[in-house]
Order: sequence, then C-alpha cells, then structure tokens
Amino acid sequence: MAVYTDVGDDELAAFLAEYDVGAAVSFKGIAEGVENSNFVVETERGLYILTLYEKRVKAGDLPFFLGLMDHLAANGIRCPVPVKARDGHALRTLAGRPAALVSFLKGVWPRRIAPLHCQLLGGAMAAFHVAGRDYELKRANALALDGWKGLFQAVEARADSVMPGIASEIEDELVDIARHWPKALPTGIIHADLFPDNVFFLGEQLSGIIDFYFACEDFLAYDIAIALNAWCFEPDSAFNVTKARGLLNAYGKVRPLDDAELMALPLLARGAALRFLLTRLYDWLNRPEGALVKPKDPREYLKKLRFHRQVKGPEAYGLG
Repeated sequence: MAVYTDVGDDELAAFLAEYDVGAAVSFKGIAEGVENSNFVVETERGLYILTLYEKRVKAGDLPFFLGLMDHLAANGIRCPVPVKARDGHALRTLAGRPAALVSFLKGVWPRRIAPLHCQLLGGAMAAFHVAGRDYELKRANALALDGWKGLFQAVEARADSVMPGIASEIEDELVDIARHWPKALPTGIIHADLFPDNVFFLGEQLSGIIDFYFACEDFLAYDIAIALNAWCFEPDSAFNVTKARGLLNAYGKVRPLDDAELMALPLLARGAALRFLLTRLYDWLNRPEGALVKPKDPREYLKKLRFHRQVKGPEAYGLG
C-alpha cells in the first residue's frame, strides 16, 4: 500500500455518492507498501479501504482480483470484500485511476514475528489454496521467470550503483534458476505477496489476509517459498528454522505437500528471493518523485538469496 495519486474532497464526495455508504467523515492516506494508492475512509456508515490502481496493475486484471476476494470470502477465508455501487459494479474510476472500495478488515500486522504467527499463517495459506481450487477466472503470473528477466533488463545498467557486483550476481542467478526451475508441481491460485504487512492478527488469532493484487496461477509451493523469505528470517538475516518448521507443519495439516514439492522448496525459495530482490531494486532506482512511499532495501533479499543457494534439501527448513 502507498499513496501516489491525490484525491480531492469534491472527487471523493462524488465517488462515494455512487454507493450506499453515506458521506465521508474522515479520509487518510496509507503510506506503507509500494504498489497502489490506498486510503482509509470513514463514512457515516463505517470504515472502508479505498484503492486507486496505479500503472503497474493492469486494468484488465482487476476483475480477477476483485472476484477472487468475493470468492474467498464466500468460502470462509477472512479477507476484504469489494463494495458494490448502486449499479451493482465494484470497479469504478477516481482521479483518473481505476478504483474500488472494499470492506475494512480489523487487526494489525505483526512488527515482531513470533513462531505462532508463522504457524497461523501456514494454516491460513493452505486454506486459501484449497478455497481457490474452484475459482473460475484465470491469471498467469506476470512476475514469473520471464518477468524477472524483464525487470533485470530495466535495472541492469544502474544496479551496481546500489551494490558493486550485484548485476553480475543476478545475471548468473537468472541463468541457473531458469535452467533448473520445476515444470510439474501442483498449481492453483496463489497470493504471491504474503508478507507480514498483508496478514492481520487480533491477539493470538489470524484475523485476515489483504492485498490480492499479485494473485495468480502458479505452483502452490511457490507461495510457501515467498512466505519462508518474508516470515522466517531475523533482522540480522539469520534464518529461523523454528518459524519455518511451524509454518510448514501447519500448512501440511491442511494441504499436505508431496515429495516433489518438498524437494523443490530450496529452488523455489531461491527464485522467490530473486523475484523480490529485482522488484525492490527496480523500486529503489525508480521512485516516483513526490510519492508518499519509502522503497525497501533490495540488499536484504540478496542475503536471503545467498542463504537459499547453499541449501541442499528441505531439512534446512525444519523438515525431516
């Protein structure tokens, strides 16, 4: 989440008038994240999140994302639900951007990740994967192998200004990972961005999942690999095997992983680290002027990539 596009008072009033939610009482931008412009809107009838979809999100993908939230909510997954306007449609236009209003999800994301958070995430992620099995709309992963190559081409010339030698290391990784990437693992709808700031908790309960704007079809185990990177490293870059074991065991109780998925985890985790290294590097080098968003340091994911590169099997993640 972030704020790139400002919304004027009159624009907001006209937008909300298309819904049965009442007039705005308060309106505040959300500074976290990097993708879209997001605001908390309090109206006379409650709290909502207003999202303006920026250029990286394709307008043609929005029915997939919004429909997925409806589908998941109908199948017991706690997540925001798109609010339909009086004409029955959730997708609208505001300040020259596609926009949608969604229900407000109570909870806070964990600033200090504990093993319990990882266990709860594992079970919730598996339930998400199961619930997505019969979702009818399709969307390929735009940030799969070919997408990584395109990102690298966009940053290659300036990459070494962030860290000397990083361009060559990324190029070698792209070649090696592409050569060994799996071709036949179980697939389905994945979130593809299950970072801590996209998962809310109330006390010792997971209260919901947000931000589905990278969701797509891909290997289900790739979603797990993303989560291992996002949840199981300490601030000093040390890998926490207790957190990983809890996440994987909780996931497996809902959707058991097969042997091929288990053996592929190190490579999938390595690929996930490369994907976020590249997107962070791109954002670091291409921050929009005046944007209310702080880019994240890509070097964090270089350290994670190097860890996964030396892993030989699923035992490193706490599995026998």
